[in-house]
Amino acid sequence: MRPAACVAFVAALAAASPVVQAQDVRPKRIVSINQCTDELVLRLADADRVASVSWLSRDAANSNVAALADRVPVNHGLAEEVMSHRPDVVLAGAWSSRTTVEILKRLGVKLVEFDVPRTFDEARAEIRKLAAAIGEQERGEAMVRDIDAGLAALPSPKPPLRALVMQPNGFTVEKGSLVEEIMNRAGLENLASRVGGGGYLQVPLEAVALQQADVMILNGEAYGAPSLATAALEHPIIKALGRRLRVVALPPKLWTCVGPNLVEATRLLIAQTRGAGTAAR
Repeated sequence: MRPAACVAFVAALAAASPVVQAQDVRPKRIVSINQCTDELVLRLADADRVASVSWLSRDAANSNVAALADRVPVNHGLAEEVMSHRPDVVLAGAWSSRTTVEILKRLGVKLVEFDVPRTFDEARAEIRKLAAAIGEQERGEAMVRDIDAGLAALPSPKPPLRALVMQPNGFTVEKGSLVEEIMNRAGLENLASRVGGGGYLQVPLEAVALQQADVMILNGEAYGAPSLATAALEHPIIKALGRRLRVVALPPKLWTCVGPNLVEATRLLIAQTRGAGTAAR
């Protein structure tokens, strides 16, 4: 057969052959055993690919995706529960049950673990890592772009106000955390960072006065359920500061996990600390 005729024959054969569709290699049965990985996977993957998420994600008071979590089965982080879903990939966090994690590793389950992000850059990296693990890189990049655009659209308040976060049991957020990054982006200096170290610590209310705090952020609802954080509002020191100290409240779910909620947390802090909100009693 002449070369030209051969080429024509192969071309005709190819045209007559059925088109082979590219195989979808994305995991079809995704299981998450951590509330923060729950939030990302529920936002990034279609519900029919999510086999299970942690039961915590159905709690609207502490989850940003409770409505989405209602559409899929839930688990309590137990290895037997996870295996019953025949997962293609399991997503775990720093606070997931170490017993479960070790059992899954021994069983050879594909497991992707995530740490607690401390900066916006680490938050972006976590989104991209999880998106890659479930085969949704494009959606992951879109989420990162949306977060960056949302942050860029917010005003940049100056000069900074001095602020302190009060959590239940009197703990506050020290330096080197994502919460502190959100505070800084909202034009707030985290007074606890002057103490040194990292993580969480208990700060006496005297420090609020001595450090000349402008803002006290309740990690929860102001005047809500009784706790040491809300009880602080009745402390003589806080009352003595009067209208000089602005007390604001922020739902913990807005800055506990990574996602679009980080923009909302920053926006609310700016609005409550720079707007015409009510100061402390």
